[in-house]
This record gives sequence, C-alpha cells and structure tokens, in this order.
Amino acid sequence: MSQNPPPRRRDAQATRAALLKAAGELFAERGYDRTTVRDIAARAGANQALLFRYFGTKEDLFNAVVAHRGMDLLHAGPAEELPHRILEIFLAETPEGVDHPIQAMLRSAVLGAESMALRKEMGRAYVNSLSELTEGPEAELRAELVLAWLVGIGFCRSVLGSDVLREADADRVEAQVHRGISALLDLDAPVTPS
Repeated sequence: MSQNPPPRRRDAQATRAALLKAAGELFAERGYDRTTVRDIAARAGANQALLFRYFGTKEDLFNAVVAHRGMDLLHAGPAEELPHRILEIFLAETPEGVDHPIQAMLRSAVLGAESMALRKEMGRAYVNSLSELTEGPEAELRAELVLAWLVGIGFCRSVLGSDVLREADADRVEAQVHRGISALLDLDAPVTPS
C-alpha cells in the first residue's frame, strides 16, 4: 500500500522574496505598464494567487519593490556616500529598456494615493539622511534641494532624454554635482564617492 507524500510546506518568506525579486527585474526591464502579474508569478515560480495574497494589487507590489530597493540604497553605506549611490543609478549605462526600480518609479504614471504616500515617505527618509551631513542653518531645506537636484538629474536623463546628460562623462557629471552638494550643504571637504 503506497502512501501519498506529505503536502509540501510553503515557505511564505521565500515566496515573497522571489516575487519581489522577479517583480523588480520585470519592472526594470519592461516598465510598470508592460509588466503583468502573470509574468511576475511565472518568473518567481509562484502562483498568481500568492502574489495577490502577499501584495494585494500590481500597484502595491510595485510600491513594495520601490520601497525595498530604495531603502536598500539608503542603507547601503554611510550618509556621506548617499549622493554618489543615487548618482550611480541615474548615470549608469544600462542596456536599453532596463532601469533600476527607482528609475522605473520616475518613469511610472502610477500615482495612486499609496504610491504618492510611499514616494513622500522615501523622500523624507532620504532628506533625513542627507540633512545629517550638515550642521548649518536650514539643514532640512538644503537636504531637500540636494535630493531634488539628484532626482532631477535622473528625471532629465531617463524620462526627458536629455542628450547633454546622456552623453556627458559620468565622472565629470559626478565631480560637478559633488562640488555643488558640498557648497549647498556647507561642507568643509567635498562629498566624494567611495
């Protein structure tokens, strides 16, 4: 008499991580609009129903990917290297149509209330980190200006397709930006990449 094997236990954490990874890759490759939940589930080797159970909607999953990758970027090193890490993403030579999820967020038309709340929360975390680099007056305002400048570079380069920014040598752009950030944050030594 043969016994049926015991049912496989699902590892919810591993499945959730696989879905986040697959979604991050597909959103980066295809953008938000051309990525389907079916393709994400297939790449993750998971059932679509699990995707909806763990994340809710496609927009919720996109927000989770952006938040996860955005916080990874924020905590990947010391605050003084954060501008370099952000610029590295926006100035990277990536294959056509492949973006970091932060770039995908800039390109995305997803503007639901939760998406806007996430963007605001992430922006606040980045500003808090950048404002720690200066003790001068209006530290928060100056940090907001630094972040606006960095995101603006990414927007102009990847969304507006600025030829000047696309063709400029990344090291030269970064050197100019770091000079400006050092002046804006009133730092004695320039903020330099690691």
